[in-house]
Amino acid sequence: MDVPLDTVSMPAPAPPAVPAALPMEAPLDMPVQNLHAAPDLHGRPGTPVTEARMAGLRRLAVIGSALLLTIYGTWQMHLVLDASGVSLLGGIMLVLFVLLFSWIALAFTSSIAGFCSLVSRGGLGLGIERSGPLPDLISRTALLLPTYNENPHRVMAGLRAIHESLRATGRDACFDIFILSDTTNPDIWVQEEAEWLRARSELQGNTGIFYRRRAKNIERKAGNISEWVRRFGAAYPQMVTLDADSVMDGETLVRITAAMERHPGVGLIQTLPVITGGTTLFARMQQFAGRVYGPVIAFGIAWWHGSESNYWGHNAVIRTKAFAEQAGLPHLPGRKPFGGHILSHDFVEAALMRRGGWAIHMVPGLLGSYEESPPSLTDIAIRDRRWCQGNLQHYKVVPTKGMNPVSRMHLLMGIGSYVTSPLWLIFLMVGILVSLQAHFVRPEYFGDTKTLYPHWPQVDPIRAKYVFIGTMAILLAPKFLAFLALLADRKTLRDCGGAVRVLLSILAETLIGGLIAPIAMLIQTGGVISILSGKDSGWNAQRRDDGGIPFSIVARGYWRFMVIGMLMGAAAWAVSTALFLWMTPVLLGLLLAIPLAWWTASRNAGLTFRRAGLLLVPEETDTPSVLRLTAREIARPETNIPHDAFAALRSHPDLLEAHTAMLPIPRRKGEDVDASLLTGLVRLSEATSVEAAEQTLSRQEKAAVLASAEGVSLILSLPSRM
Repeated sequence: MDVPLDTVSMPAPAPPAVPAALPMEAPLDMPVQNLHAAPDLHGRPGTPVTEARMAGLRRLAVIGSALLLTIYGTWQMHLVLDASGVSLLGGIMLVLFVLLFSWIALAFTSSIAGFCSLVSRGGLGLGIERSGPLPDLISRTALLLPTYNENPHRVMAGLRAIHESLRATGRDACFDIFILSDTTNPDIWVQEEAEWLRARSELQGNTGIFYRRRAKNIERKAGNISEWVRRFGAAYPQMVTLDADSVMDGETLVRITAAMERHPGVGLIQTLPVITGGTTLFARMQQFAGRVYGPVIAFGIAWWHGSESNYWGHNAVIRTKAFAEQAGLPHLPGRKPFGGHILSHDFVEAALMRRGGWAIHMVPGLLGSYEESPPSLTDIAIRDRRWCQGNLQHYKVVPTKGMNPVSRMHLLMGIGSYVTSPLWLIFLMVGILVSLQAHFVRPEYFGDTKTLYPHWPQVDPIRAKYVFIGTMAILLAPKFLAFLALLADRKTLRDCGGAVRVLLSILAETLIGGLIAPIAMLIQTGGVISILSGKDSGWNAQRRDDGGIPFSIVARGYWRFMVIGMLMGAAAWAVSTALFLWMTPVLLGLLLAIPLAWWTASRNAGLTFRRAGLLLVPEETDTPSVLRLTAREIARPETNIPHDAFAALRSHPDLLEAHTAMLPIPRRKGEDVDASLLTGLVRLSEATSVEAAEQTLSRQEKAAVLASAEGVSLILSLPSRM
């Protein structure tokens, strides 16, 4: 498509003084928000015009039904414990039951809404269509990919695939790509530059591909995005945020961008990223669950959230003006881990934009949005530790003045997703104590009050069985609804292996997932405890490869869970055989923690399931074109430069020239002194060879001298022993 030049907001040509890696700067003010003051709506209505009809009734139906279900379940649990009076431990157990049951009740009622929306082909809105002619675009959109110590070849493979997919739509002139690096590893940094240079020289089309690295990772990913907004945001009415493992189809990008152009009151449109590319058993379980159960959940929350939806930090299109106007994040008061900059920024950014009058929508019915899963329970636990801290921080954001009630609910549910793990553990422990008390403590039949009839302890085992069965039914109902919805979608059902294989896959995923659940519960509980004790999570790069974890390392990481399982089992056995058998699912998962973690992290185990036709997803059996492009790009040879930054710059003049052109502005008088740069320059000046310099410089010093013109000059001047 030929886009009229007068309808596209094009960045002005860069003058010679501007590095070729970036376009002309177009600054946009992004003020830090005051959470204690009312927001400035700038004349916008409090209720967006894109709000769904009867949105209030939808929320009443979902939340009200969950509340009624919780009340009924609580009454039944009260009768189970003691109809004539609950003991202290029984009272504690009942309170915990209310909190935990309400959590699964809301998921159940929301899933029913999602099932109805899914089978009726909902999940879109905003005039977005699943197929048909692509709409025209009238403005320019930036695709932002923040990266932090990721594999540069893998990152660029995804961007190349997106670029090719956009070019196939004929709308590539309306998009630019920005690689926003926060990489601290100097060797990976120079590899990023090499991959970017190759992509810029090889890719044809009208899409600009730009690269920027920050020397200081201020405020992590949120700071990375906001820095881009403040420097370049005025030139791009929309921006699409990606993760390092994100891939988005060109048609999907065009459709959500066009919807943003048509609806000036919409601030953000979130797609439903589908997990793909998993090879280990754990990753394949994650992608199967996300692909089969995920739509029921996502369609449900989209149905009742309406224009007060949420943001997951990537694979979403955002109105740059709305983001700059409302999403400037303040630092939270206090020390880490609860104070400082906001880690889980996406929920808060969405809540602040909605507070400012902008609509936030989710469109789970639009395919073409993809991401990857961590390959093992160990890797997802590392990521969850950071997410746990970020979500627990939100208790300081919940009281924000003027925040929409649904947005507050998002933040509370984020907190609850991690708090429920220690609550489940306490619930189990209290249950054992209640049983111990009933077994060993002699009951007081008459007490202090004289009465004709004794006060008999009442524990109704029949009613307890029905409460347990009902709770499990509510917990597993979303999976059953997802299976029914899949039966109504013949193509997706066929691409997942057919009804029989899908059913077997659901059973396998439920069984293995049930064994993993108590391990995950203890991992998250440990994370909550460490955060409450004041330990910060830090910021580590995510492992994305499918390399197996050695058994010895798994054993060192999971032996404590086996010990906890043995202690819990001994306590249950001391009470009664019935209690021991009732707790068997939890005990078995803990006792098998080491082999489970090792087996599910195995690529061979994952491929065995695939060969058997189990845990299949449509993206494997009928792979979308953008994923085929990604696989092709990943299979390409990497750049033929040394993996050491010094050697790469010394042996490739074009890379050296580009690296030098992108160096940050030298320190001005009065600015903070970089101690790593000073010590690095001294070590370079004293080194007898480049190899000797490599051995003496720390990673921080190496990165600092590579970011300095003086440092690069010294690197080039050093002789080599070779």
